[in-house]
Amino acid sequence: MIFVTSLFIWLTGLFAPKNAGVPPGWTPLLDKNLSQWETYLSYSHKTGYNGKIPTDAAGNPIQPIGYNKDSTHVFSVSSEPGGPVLRVSGTIYGCLFTRQDYENYHLTLQVKWGTQKHDPRKNMLRDSGILYHSTGEAGAEYWRSWMLSQEFQIMEGHMGDFWCQANSAIDIRSFQSEGIMNRVADEKQPFAPFKKGSDFFCLRSANYESPVGEWTTLELICFEGKSLHIVNGHVVMVLKDSRYTKPDGQDVAMRKGKLQLQSEAAEVFYRDIRIKPLTAMPQAYAGLF
Repeated sequence: MIFVTSLFIWLTGLFAPKNAGVPPGWTPLLDKNLSQWETYLSYSHKTGYNGKIPTDAAGNPIQPIGYNKDSTHVFSVSSEPGGPVLRVSGTIYGCLFTRQDYENYHLTLQVKWGTQKHDPRKNMLRDSGILYHSTGEAGAEYWRSWMLSQEFQIMEGHMGDFWCQANSAIDIRSFQSEGIMNRVADEKQPFAPFKKGSDFFCLRSANYESPVGEWTTLELICFEGKSLHIVNGHVVMVLKDSRYTKPDGQDVAMRKGKLQLQSEAAEVFYRDIRIKPLTAMPQAYAGLF
């Protein structure tokens, strides 16, 4: 029943005319002026980056580009027959982030890869991501580009993976890790904690990405600290107890925040980005928790 319901939602979005208007209850988040978003850009990272602030030829620290200074149009919108399409060039690491904080919602969007890749990922898989429950200043994590948040990974062959960003933590239904092997999500497994210094990355349960050149529909459902990563109608990860860990080791609930779309050395396109509020976890998915 869970798969059938989610598959119906996906197929409805896939075959409905894109100019038919936004369904009742949904709010579109994408327009030609990016009026609901702001930007943050850090660095054009090079191969061999080690997590430290980049330096110039003289060894002096380089300042990040900063907020709302996208002079090279890393983020741009084109007007297409079916509606606006966001292009993320990936040339500089950073994010497009919502002006508004969101709590208890269903987010949906469509994503498709471009052809361009840049250092340090020229010989690696194309990469991006949705960062949710984002809070604080950008540049808080390893790449010095994003806010403290939870990550719904957007990556070739890895749509729906999870990463802790900065000191975020969460519990995920998953098989246990062993040796160098990461945990793999599975809705029938018990919940296990993910946090900095422990398991901090989880593989999605299976690959449901659309073929190259086609749009993939992603859905993120968040309600009271619980979340679901859904790819083309398939639940690929079940998560709960979203939180972050303070320096003294105390956990603090993290259930709302901004949404970020990553620029991460790969060209990627987004369309039909919309959100609607929730007053409960949808009944079709409640049993997963």
